[in-house]
Amino acid sequence: MSATVKKTTPAGASTVRLSSVRVMVGGCLVDGRSLCLLPSDRHHRYRPRSSYPSPQPTSHLAMTAAYFTPHTFSFLSDLAANNNREWFLANKSRYEADVKEPALRFISDFSMPLEGMSPHFRADPRANGGSLFRIYRDTRFSRDKTPYKTATGIQFRHEAGRDAHAPGFYLHIQPGDCFMGCGSWRPGGPALRKIRESIDEDPQAWKRASRGARFRGTFELSGDSLIRAPQGFRVDHPLIEDLRRKDFIAVAQLSEDDLMSDDFLDRFTALCRTAAPFQRWLCRATGVSY
Repeated sequence: MSATVKKTTPAGASTVRLSSVRVMVGGCLVDGRSLCLLPSDRHHRYRPRSSYPSPQPTSHLAMTAAYFTPHTFSFLSDLAANNNREWFLANKSRYEADVKEPALRFISDFSMPLEGMSPHFRADPRANGGSLFRIYRDTRFSRDKTPYKTATGIQFRHEAGRDAHAPGFYLHIQPGDCFMGCGSWRPGGPALRKIRESIDEDPQAWKRASRGARFRGTFELSGDSLIRAPQGFRVDHPLIEDLRRKDFIAVAQLSEDDLMSDDFLDRFTALCRTAAPFQRWLCRATGVSY
């Protein structure tokens, strides 16, 4: 639907006119294409939005429009059912318009709130090599040769790291499985050793970072663990369950409605602020700045 909308701006700012915008009609998003509604997925467990910290507006732009829409999830669902190059090439314009462009816009808009939390994490809106993960799978060493990822990942990495193993904030977008994550996934040997030694040397600091009421009311520690105690640590160590971890990450489940809300930027920012003590501890443990 093409429309001309007059946007109210703060005092002293000029009036802006926007065209070809998407419009909410009866809870559905209409943008000139056929109306697309996805069936609700109630089988995936997530916390109700009311359990998350109340967002504080990051700017007057944060409430203007949703980044992700039913079209985002419709494309990803269709891709999962048609994961081949011919289908993707025929529908690449949908990927660009409904997934990639909104994700890059979200990354760009999150740069200022992220800077306010820590100047050492990066929101990089480059189309290649930035915060947005590539949609193309690396199939060289995998038995699964399907060429495309059926989820979209965004990582706001620490400046000291150049890959997915560095500490960071993360957004996972997938039909029926959306979540925000924080921490370090599969840290390398030296970093992993430092994390475990920090837990052992100051267990109370680790407990404050990972078991605080506000943090644990929103996040759940996740990831894989060793079967046995890591080398150099007692089997009966009081924190052996934590010392056995291979991933030091925490996850907050989100619904598709959360991501499609007009205030999602503020809500994501609030989640990152709640994760700050955990991230700060992790950075200190690995010897990088927060």
